[in-house]
Amino acid sequence: MADILWHDRKRYLGLPISFTKYSMSEDRLFVETGLFNLTQNEVRLYRILDLQLKRSFGQRIFGVGSIIVSSSDKSLGNFEIKNVKNSANVKEMLSVQVEQQRESKRVYSRENMNDDVDENELHEGEF
Repeated sequence: MADILWHDRKRYLGLPISFTKYSMSEDRLFVETGLFNLTQNEVRLYRILDLQLKRSFGQRIFGVGSIIVSSSDKSLGNFEIKNVKNSANVKEMLSVQVEQQRESKRVYSRENMNDDVDENELHEGEF
């Protein structure tokens, strides 16, 4: 198994009393759920498109937060890493790892593709 860079559990009232586990390796993010019937999903980091941090008042009181992940993964799609400690640091670590994986795999998002093309080149073939 790959070296784990981060791991935590979904927390209630700041306590890790959940059967949902999160972990991140150099190239994948894992979400494991269940007690008797375990389900483990993984998403390759280069498939993550966007990250968002949400911290409600209650979450801030208990020192946790949630990270909303938008991905192009077929099985997980968009999902939430709920109620983890040090959520801002985790989001930043995840963001750095995602960028490293995207660069190493030479994966580029479509939103940046038009930035590299000159406006005149886009309209050249229309006439």
